[in-house]
Amino acid sequence: MEHDAELNPISPMGLTLAAYQERCTAVGIGLGKAKEAYKAILCDGLMESSIAKIEMPEIVTRQEEPGDEGNTIKFVQRLPNPEHRLADRGIDFDDIESVIIPMVGRSKRKTHTLCVSSQVGCALGCDFCETAQMGLIRSLTAAEIVAQWWAAKFIEGIHIDNIVFMGMGEPLDNLDEVLKAIECLTDHNGPNIPMASITISTVGRIDGLERIKELVQVHGWKRLGLALSLNASNDEVRSKLMPINKKWNMQALQDILLELREVRGGRKIMIGYVLIPGVNCEDQHADELAEWMKPLLKDPSRAKRKGHGGLLNVIPYNPRRDSPWEAPSDEQVRRFVGRLMEHGLFVNCRRTKGRDSMAACGQLGTAEIRKRKLVQMKTSAQKGQSSNS
Repeated sequence: MEHDAELNPISPMGLTLAAYQERCTAVGIGLGKAKEAYKAILCDGLMESSIAKIEMPEIVTRQEEPGDEGNTIKFVQRLPNPEHRLADRGIDFDDIESVIIPMVGRSKRKTHTLCVSSQVGCALGCDFCETAQMGLIRSLTAAEIVAQWWAAKFIEGIHIDNIVFMGMGEPLDNLDEVLKAIECLTDHNGPNIPMASITISTVGRIDGLERIKELVQVHGWKRLGLALSLNASNDEVRSKLMPINKKWNMQALQDILLELREVRGGRKIMIGYVLIPGVNCEDQHADELAEWMKPLLKDPSRAKRKGHGGLLNVIPYNPRRDSPWEAPSDEQVRRFVGRLMEHGLFVNCRRTKGRDSMAACGQLGTAEIRKRKLVQMKTSAQKGQSSNS
C-alpha cells in the first residue's frame, strides 16, 4: 500500500513509538521510517517530517514572574471549540494553562518542573481553587497533554526535568488519557522523562487510586510519583472545602494510602495542605493533622522499602479571583509549621511562585468564563494593618 505523506500525515503526539509504528505499518510505512519520523517530532522538535506532522495550539498568553530561583512562566494554549457550552457568549475556544517552575535544589543545580493540565476546568468544586469555579468544560486527550510538554521544551526552549499533573483538572477524572500521555512522555525514543520525575496529584478519588495501586505493581510504573491534596485536618472542614470528601472521607483516604505504601517500595506520597487563614490554620488543626499523619510516617521497624507513607507539604494559600480568604501571613505559616514539627513531623513548606500572574497552586483558570476580575492580593497580616490604620 502506498502512503501519500502530503495528504495523510500521521501525528505521533501522545503516542508511544510502538503505537505510532502500528499506525504507520497499517498504511504501508516501514518501522524504520516511522521511528525516524517519531524522533524528529518528539526528540528534535520538528513540526513535520516526511510522514509526520503536528499542529500546535496557538499560545495566546504568556506571562513571566521573576523570583529568586528564576522566572516562573505561565503560558496558555488555545484550541478552537465551536461546541463550547458558552459559544453563544463568544467563548468558542478551550484554553489550556501550563506553568514552568524553576527550582534550585540542595546541590545548587537548577531544574525546571512543568505543571500540566489534564482537563479544561474541573468538576469537583473545591472552594479554594480557581479552576473549580469554571466547572468542567472537557477532558484533554493524551496528545493535548503531551503538547504542553512539547511547547515548554521546543517553543519556550526550556529543558523540562519534572512533570506534575497539578494544573487544571482532576487527573483521576481523566485517568485513561493521563496514563497514555505518561506512556508517551516516558518513551525512551521520545521525550524520555524518567517515571520517577512524573507525579500525578489527586483530591482523593479512591476508585482512581485503586487503579494506581494495581498499576504501580507493573514493571515500568513502580516509580510513578503520587500526591494527595488533603487541605484539612478533619472531615467537617474538608467536606466544606472539598465536596469529594462527602463520598470518600479522610479515614478512607488514609486506608488507601497505607495500602499504596505496601506496594510502592517505600516511595513517599506527597500530601499537600493548603493553609487558609480562618479555615484550617489554628493549633487545633495542626494537632489533628499530626495525628492523622502518624500512621504514614517513616517507621524504622518496618522493612527498608516499606517504611514511609507520606511527606507533608504545607502550601500557603494563593487567593483565587473573588476569594473570601486572604493569603496567610508569614507568621501564620511559621506558627503552623512549628506546631507540626513539635509533633515530630518533617514538614516541607512550599515557596510561593507565580502568585501575581495567577500561575501559582490553585490559581489556574480561564477568566473569560468566570467574568470575574483579579483582586489585589493581600495577606491576613496586611488586612489587620489596614483595619488598624
